[in-house]
Amino acid sequence: MLEPFGVTGSEETLYRALLTAGDATPAALAESVGQSPALTARRLRALEAKGLVVRTRGRSVRFRAAPPDLAIEVLALDQQQRIERARAAAAELAALRPGGVRSRGVPLMVVRGPEANTGRYLQAQLAAREEVLILDKPPYLADGVEPQYDLQLELMARGVTYRTVYDSRSLEEPGQFERVEQLARAGERARVVDGVPLKLLITDRSSGLLPLGSGEPRESVALEPSPLLDGLLALFESLWARGTPLWSSPKEAGLDTVGRRMLGYAIAGCTDAAIARRTGLSKRTVERRMRALMDALGARTRFQAGLQASRRGLAE
Repeated sequence: MLEPFGVTGSEETLYRALLTAGDATPAALAESVGQSPALTARRLRALEAKGLVVRTRGRSVRFRAAPPDLAIEVLALDQQQRIERARAAAAELAALRPGGVRSRGVPLMVVRGPEANTGRYLQAQLAAREEVLILDKPPYLADGVEPQYDLQLELMARGVTYRTVYDSRSLEEPGQFERVEQLARAGERARVVDGVPLKLLITDRSSGLLPLGSGEPRESVALEPSPLLDGLLALFESLWARGTPLWSSPKEAGLDTVGRRMLGYAIAGCTDAAIARRTGLSKRTVERRMRALMDALGARTRFQAGLQASRRGLAE
């Protein structure tokens, strides 16, 4: 079934075995499928490179199959990227004909259409090896929110670092605050700023994706190393330095789960009424607990509470 994506029959057999097993060592897999340990190890490396399997953390090396829907999406996006490169090469070859015009090597490409933009956004992250930087603000493509969430969890499990600066308005979107909280627990470093000026994705500080407005048709600019990318990197770092850390660290220093979430909501700019709705507490209880939390931090305002939480290691 996966042969059109460059997956051999033997590799697919291993992938199917892992889907059944949950996770397994290379030796156990080799025995279950009747392959030699050396071949199994080589095929597992190939599957890992294609995003079909991931290594699990522990004392012994074990592998786990990536979810099939996400795995197939990864393969499809990789194939789409190959097609885009082939089209770009075709344009360069066309310039060799008499009367042809050669590309001047401008370090950007325009991506048009909602599906192409969603695909490119995910594909850019799949190419990341070390770090992904994101400026996040509404509005969002409805069909891109959950795939982004699933992919980010998968990549962070592989060791890719995520730093995200959220516009405070983005956390008011339905379900967004809960997703951001789960991402933080999985390792995302998040800060919040009022008035993030644009959406931005930068991978490994060497390529970027810059959406152009929110109207139709959807368009983004894919960036290669250039002064423009350097300027956007500087913008991200400036906003990161100015942003307020959003979530409490694992060191929570006595904060219970509700207190930690209340601190996150407060730093994000939520009112007491909004915090009450999100936590299921009464507005009076929220006011009382927020007052106690601010007193404990020696803060007169919520902004000061965020700064004090950061300084004391309650937020990171």
